[in-house]
Amino acid sequence: MSHTPHELPEEFPNAIDLIHKLKLEDAHFARLSEQYHEVNRAIHRAETSVEPVSEAHETELRRKRMALKDEIARMLNA
Repeated sequence: MSHTPHELPEEFPNAIDLIHKLKLEDAHFARLSEQYHEVNRAIHRAETSVEPVSEAHETELRRKRMALKDEIARMLNA
């Protein structure tokens, strides 16, 4: 399987241990993390033409990923 860019440990390299801890201890964070992962994979599949989507849909996926990333960043910095 190819490397999928923008995974959380890549986006927050200084918070890898905290990400792991929060996934185990905080159900909300775990859900956000899973949603981020799903959206990120969908974007990767669209970018590599594995599952082509319209430009509008890809843009919406990117917006959703950014919103999830922002919320995750807030939780990591809390």
